[in-house]
Amino acid sequence: MTLDRFYPIFDGPDWLARALPLGVKLVQLRVKDKAEAELRQIVARSQALCQRHGAVLVVNDHWRIAIDEGCDWVHLGQEDLDTADLTAIRDAGLKVGISTHDRAELDRALSLGPDYVALGPVYPTILKKMKWTEQGLDRVAEWKRLVGAVPLVAIGGMSVERAAGAFAAGADIVSAVTDITLHDDPEARLRQWIEATR
Repeated sequence: MTLDRFYPIFDGPDWLARALPLGVKLVQLRVKDKAEAELRQIVARSQALCQRHGAVLVVNDHWRIAIDEGCDWVHLGQEDLDTADLTAIRDAGLKVGISTHDRAELDRALSLGPDYVALGPVYPTILKKMKWTEQGLDRVAEWKRLVGAVPLVAIGGMSVERAAGAFAAGADIVSAVTDITLHDDPEARLRQWIEATR
């Protein structure tokens, strides 16, 4: 299956309920610091919303819940890879996206046969403290040469205005968070994203 080129990341189903009716077809659910019972409700509601709108849901980190709720995708950071049971994930039929920030992490990710590889931060990001400085578009191009046919996601400091450069450098998919969630009019910004990536 070909993934959509626009990949917003949200922290709960309320955002999905706003984004999916506008035509978003690929979305990541990234939820931190919640009790497991609440997490299960959040994932179940998000999965139901995505199914209703014909969208792909990618669950960040919580692979056991993703399996239990019948999700199709998980996203794993490098720390997640230390503890995730990739055999169980694959046996359940889930596809896996993996974060990378340097060459060693990319080599590790590629050894696991990922369904996409994410590179970040392409630009400076305010979302979370990172030990990596901005990677830049040259690194996007380098990563695409190295990953070949594996879809490459550009993330970190991405905006509608920067998307074209990321695609030109070789990214297959562009992911955004704060460019949407901190925007004065998130729905209008989502429409701009969809228009810029279709």
